[in-house]
Amino acid sequence: MTVRAIRIFGDPVLRATSSPIDDIDDGVRALVQDLLDTVELPGRAGVAAPQIGVGLRAFSYNIDGDIGYILNPELVEVSGDPVEVGEGCLSVPGLWHAAVRYPHAKVVGIDLDGQPLVLEGDGLLAQALQHETDHLDGRLYLDRLPPETRRTAMREVRESSWF
Repeated sequence: MTVRAIRIFGDPVLRATSSPIDDIDDGVRALVQDLLDTVELPGRAGVAAPQIGVGLRAFSYNIDGDIGYILNPELVEVSGDPVEVGEGCLSVPGLWHAAVRYPHAKVVGIDLDGQPLVLEGDGLLAQALQHETDHLDGRLYLDRLPPETRRTAMREVRESSWF
């Protein structure tokens, strides 16, 4: 079991667009295992590869005890009226703010066998799918905050002990 350290706000890997996975090799298999091991810890809904320092399009999720992963995920559908929902991020520890998310989301990608994989859901799963695909595009949930809330959050970042 390899639980990887989470990269924190300010690390350039969190702001870079992740590269697609072209070849599923032992390195990618090890990455997936590390993502699964890392997301299993209590209180974690998802971990994207950039959060453990890897600039590849992959993430793991842990929603209500359902743990899995997806490679090369693309957010292909969101629906419903966007709403502000409480959100935090392992890469921005200690902060919790209302981010704007859609109540339903669908992601398509592949598994370790190269077979198509679809993840779709509402509520927390929809939020996690949007949050983790944002990570793969170099975005943090702070980017989704309304302007005044974002200013407050950025002040909290600057004043945090980890920044």
